[in-house]
This record gives sequence, C-alpha cells and structure tokens, in this order.
Amino acid sequence: MSESSAVARPGIHVLAKPIGSVCDIKCDYCFYLEKRELYASGEQFKMPQEVLARYIEQYIEAQPTPLVEFVWHGGEPTLLGIDFFRRVVELQRPYLGRKQIRNTLQTNALRLDDEWCAFFKAHEFFIGVSLDGPQEVHDIYRKDRQGQGTFERVMHGVRLLQKHGVEFNALACVGRETAYHPLEVYRFFKQAGIQYIQFTPIVEREADADTQVIKFWLARPALLDRPEPNTRITPWTVEPEAYGDFLIAIYEEWVRKDVGSVFVMNFEWALSAWLGEPSPVCIFSRQCGRAVAMEHDGSVFACDHYVYPEYKIGHVLHDELGAMVERSVASGFGPHKESTLPKYCRECEVKAACWGGCPKHRFATTPDGEPGLHYLCKGYKKFFLHIRKYLRAMATLYANDLPLSYVMQAIDAPLLIPIHPDAKA
Repeated sequence: MSESSAVARPGIHVLAKPIGSVCDIKCDYCFYLEKRELYASGEQFKMPQEVLARYIEQYIEAQPTPLVEFVWHGGEPTLLGIDFFRRVVELQRPYLGRKQIRNTLQTNALRLDDEWCAFFKAHEFFIGVSLDGPQEVHDIYRKDRQGQGTFERVMHGVRLLQKHGVEFNALACVGRETAYHPLEVYRFFKQAGIQYIQFTPIVEREADADTQVIKFWLARPALLDRPEPNTRITPWTVEPEAYGDFLIAIYEEWVRKDVGSVFVMNFEWALSAWLGEPSPVCIFSRQCGRAVAMEHDGSVFACDHYVYPEYKIGHVLHDELGAMVERSVASGFGPHKESTLPKYCRECEVKAACWGGCPKHRFATTPDGEPGLHYLCKGYKKFFLHIRKYLRAMATLYANDLPLSYVMQAIDAPLLIPIHPDAKA
C-alpha cells in the first residue's frame, strides 16, 4: 500500500481483553462479567501467544497514524501477571522504528505493587484506575467477591502510581446513588491529587427471556428502529436528570476554579463538539463501528457493548483486522446509529454534542412516541444546554490562541480579550 493511500485510510480502535471477563472483584454494575457465559466451563481465559503476536502485528498495520495506542482491558488484566505485558512490549519493539506506540491499561488497582508501577513507568504505560469517589461512594457498588468494599486497596494502588510518577486517570462510574454526591466526588479526586477524571454513567436493563437463554443477566442492546418492550432498568442505573445535575454541579465548580489544572474528559468532549471537531469517543460520534472489542481467544466483536454472538465480526487468526472493521461498517452497524435517530434528535439543538449517545442505551421513546431515544436524553440535554455560555467563551479564547483558563476570570464579568485580526473562526 502506498503512503498516500495509507494516510487516507481511517484508523480503528480495539479494546483488547486478554483475560476476557475474569476479574478478582464483583462490582454490582459490571456489564462484562456475564460474558464468561459465552465460553465453555473449562475455558482458559488467557490470551495465547499466537493470538497476542498476530493481534499486535495486525493492529499496527491497520493504523494509518504515526501513533498507535493499545488499550488493555478486562476483566482485570493484571491477573495475567507482569510477564504477559513484558511480552507485549517485546512484540511491539520491532515496530518502534516507524510507529510511536503507547499502551493504556485499565485496572481496579488492587494488585498494583512497586514492581508493577516500576514496569509501567519504565515503559510509559498510561493507567486507568476504576475509582468512583470517596469511600462512602466507591464502596456502594465496587465490592470484592466476599462483599467487602475495595476503596482502601484501590487507594493503596493509586498512591503507588503517584510514588512512581506513572501517568493515570480515574474512571468513575456514576450509578444511581453516586449521582447524589457530585461535589463530594469531585473534591475527593482533587484532594487525592488526581488531575484526570472521566465520568461514565451506568445504564443497564434487566434481562428478558431472550437474553436469559444465553445465561446473561442483563438485556441485549436496544432495538432502535422499533419500540423496545423491555425498559426495566437495574437498581444501580443512574436517573437521567440526576446525571445531568451531577455533571452540572461539577462543571460549575470546575469552570470557576480548576480550568487548566483539572481535566474532566466529559467536559473536553463537550468543548470539542462545540468547536466542530470529531468526537474523540464513540458514544458521541455521528456513527459508530470503528471501535471494536477483542476477546482473549481472538474473537472480535462490533463493540465492547455488543459482545453477543450475533455481533461477532471475525477472528484475528483467520481474518484481517482492518477488513473485519470495514465489513462491519459496510454492513450497516456503524451508520445504523445515525440513520435510526428519531426526528426529536435530528431537530435537537444539541445534536452535535451527542448524536444520540450509545445505541445500546437508546431504549426510551420521544415525547411523540418515536423509538430510539437515549435513556439519558433529559440529562444530556440539560447539561449541554447549561454549559453553552461557558463553551462560547472558551471557543472565543481558543480562536484567539489564549489559555482556556481565562474563562475563570469571566464568570462574573464580561470576557474582555484582544481579538486577533487573523483569529480562527
């Protein structure tokens, strides 16, 4: 392939699960634990060396960009041991001459020690830590298999990451109870010295008879193009407006005190949308289909939230990774997100900020009774409308090459800045 054609080819994103759904804790809201039922009882949930080597080769070849980012997820990937990831680094090394390679690993942090953290630092791994907030919030849903909270053990891991200077962020899931404590959660992260935060709303439905056939306890993705008969949400699912209020409360404090020093990914995504840039996350992209999931055995699925037999798109040992993704997109999986948007969404003033959200959770109906509305629509819309005035000011700062932190000076006064003659629109 010529260099020009490679650049023109869009990239893909793979969430690799080298240990499948195996985990050493049992969070109430985890949607992935049930995926173990896809395999026989004697399955060895560890990615074989042949699969690992083939995946690394194919994933690098499928990326047209100079930077290739590997994401290692689970389950709990540290259960594989450090030697597995030493092998990962060895297999990536031959490609370093022509590609910059970065590894991201998502962990519950329970097994981190000095050896792990020294390895992460030496090989520049970026670590995502699953941490929902202070102990009284975190331990509501994130418990071990004996029903005990995990907060203290997670924080031990966080302190080790900080000690070794490992870059990391906190991935905080927002369940029903979490949403009632926005400032406690946000201030906890600041006090803990955590600068990078991402909030993920918890939305799941209870299984219906069809899903129970494959021994899953949560519902399949929404139907989108026809009314969804199953709208029974789980007890830990966040309430739509409560989630919007949660984000608003944190944004109001952040925009007054912490712009430029604390980075909340949800707020970064909103600003990107306001500036007309492509969404960096699939849930708010116009279409989906280019972010896939790969299980420990090499099976590839259309999405991390679509790991069901009918959404398997190939196997890394038998199919070319890039071709699998292109076939999935061509089959309509990706465009289906946009083509099934109800009129209510297509005419929405904040459509460009969410593009309907993740299709899996579009099981609500519009005020006019159309199917395909996202369960969190009221919350999303409330949040995006509320922050428009701040986004407008930050867009002006951005257009004039000024620090976005200047917006903090304009909260209670007009934003007065010199306008450059050649300012960006």
